[in-house]
Amino acid sequence: MQDLHDKRLVLGLSGGIACYKAADLVRRLIERGAQVDVVMTEAATRFITPVTMQALSGRPVFVDAWDSRVDNNMAHIQLSRGADAILIAPASADFMAKLVQGRADDLLSTLCLARACPLLVAPAMNREMWLAAPTQRNVQQLALDKVKILGPGSGEQACGETGDGRMLEPLEIIAELRRFFQPKHFERLRVLLTAGPTVEPIDPVRVLSNRSSGKTGYALAQAAWEAGAEVTLVSGPTALPCPYGVTRINVESAQQMHDAVMQNLNGQDIFISVAAVADWRIKNVSPEKIKKDGKTTPNIEFEANPDILANVATQKNAPWCVGFAAETENLSEFAHAKRLRKGIPMLIGNLAQHVMDADHTTVSIFDDRGEHALALNSKQKVAQQLVSEIAQRYQQSRTTR
Repeated sequence: MQDLHDKRLVLGLSGGIACYKAADLVRRLIERGAQVDVVMTEAATRFITPVTMQALSGRPVFVDAWDSRVDNNMAHIQLSRGADAILIAPASADFMAKLVQGRADDLLSTLCLARACPLLVAPAMNREMWLAAPTQRNVQQLALDKVKILGPGSGEQACGETGDGRMLEPLEIIAELRRFFQPKHFERLRVLLTAGPTVEPIDPVRVLSNRSSGKTGYALAQAAWEAGAEVTLVSGPTALPCPYGVTRINVESAQQMHDAVMQNLNGQDIFISVAAVADWRIKNVSPEKIKKDGKTTPNIEFEANPDILANVATQKNAPWCVGFAAETENLSEFAHAKRLRKGIPMLIGNLAQHVMDADHTTVSIFDDRGEHALALNSKQKVAQQLVSEIAQRYQQSRTTR
């Protein structure tokens, strides 16, 4: 996934055992298409070598403020010019203090002071160092100085203790970078989504379900978080990992999904119903495994499941609702009818046989103005487009009230 293909990053390493994570971070940034220039403090070279970072980044690594490889001998100026961001990972307690004080006693600190681009730091230190009053004051000051703090994480530390202070994992840092660079269409909004299939029990070992992978819903949850939203994802059974930054609530049946949505509906600004919810459930669920005797077939009775989207849309002070429709034929006719039947402002539809289990999709948006088709793309790219389209219509609805 080349989701950082147009980004040029300066990755700074200060001294700390978390430098070992920087090697994997560089590799993953390169995989995503970023250009990475690595700058290291002298202390960082005690934990990982410049040779390693150069091999992984494919570019020269800078340590010395007097490095003559830059034509004008001003690496502290040239490296940040044209960069989209400087990321310090790991950022030690000492280096964060330097940033607050505006010190410039080595290449990396001078580069940060002379930068012409955003600065992000991923703290990495012992839990007591992180909780110390001076460090917390420095964190607050960095935030006031418009420095973006990534993390830290919590867990087991190299010293053997457990707590806050761990540097975020490389994929978590990349998720934070993606969010940092995305337009904040959903800034300060709360978004509730459903995703994945539901399963309806027949007996203790058998269920009825569908082929939904959950990929579109999970991509939308990630895109909504990247766009600045606080995201709650109510998910049916799927093997997909929860998107970073998203709160996931696991359910199985349609009734469980309905109940979870209703319990978390208060205060939500937008509800996006992506899940492939079973329309019916088994009325006469067997308490024991149904045995095959070779003579008769089970007598299975069905009853309707609650209509989650319709129920949400009719609530007092309901959030702005978006529905999904996966059809196998007559998409325009059925999608328009479903949107009107549910009483919602926007519905997204596609032909299930073309996108089921795939990593790419093509969808059409249905609203009061008609049908608007989006081009075939990865589900993540389509999700980002949909977030922009949803945000535009949501904001218009707020101004026309």
